[in-house]
Amino acid sequence: MLMSAAKLPLSLKFYGVSPWELEVLYSLLHSLFQVEEDSQEQPDEDFTTMIDIVFPLAFSDAFFKWFGNARWDKFKAILKELKRRRGGGKTLRIYMKFIGKPSIKFTLDLDNRNLFDAAIEKTDFVLELLPYHLDPHKIPASITEVMYYFDDRTGRWNINSATSENETYTFSQNEWKIT
Repeated sequence: MLMSAAKLPLSLKFYGVSPWELEVLYSLLHSLFQVEEDSQEQPDEDFTTMIDIVFPLAFSDAFFKWFGNARWDKFKAILKELKRRRGGGKTLRIYMKFIGKPSIKFTLDLDNRNLFDAAIEKTDFVLELLPYHLDPHKIPASITEVMYYFDDRTGRWNINSATSENETYTFSQNEWKIT
C-alpha cells in the first residue's frame, strides 16, 4: 500500500453524537486521514445515534499494519464507549466501510452491549476469512461490495449480502441468491 504525504479523505457521517464524542473520534481519525464530517438529520427513528465511517482503503493486512494496532484498539474502545453511554436497546447503529475490490461493509446495531462489544472486537477477525469468502469460484462475478452482519446466535460476523453493478445477492444456506 503506497501512502503519499497527503492525507486520504475519510467520510464520517453521524447523528446523535455529542461534541465530546465527536472530538475524540475525529482526533483519532484526523491523525491519518482528511476527515470529511457530515452531520445528518435523524432519519432512522429506531436509533438515537448513527455513525457511518468510510475508510478510503481496502480491508486488508496492509491497512491494519498502516493504521497500527494501538490506534485500532483505541478506535474499537471509542465505539464500545459510545454503546456503553447509550445503554441497551436500539440506541446505536454503526456502519464501517472499507473501499476495495470489493468494498467491505460492516453494519452493527445490536441491542445487547456485551454482544455489541464482542462484535467490535471480532471485526478484524473477518480478515482471516476474506480469502474464503471472496473466493472467485464461490462468489458471484463482478461484486463491488460485500456486506457483513454480526450473528448474535453464533457470535460471528457473517456475509449478509453482496452487490454488483446490476444485481444484489443474499447469502443464505451456504449459497448466493439474486434478490
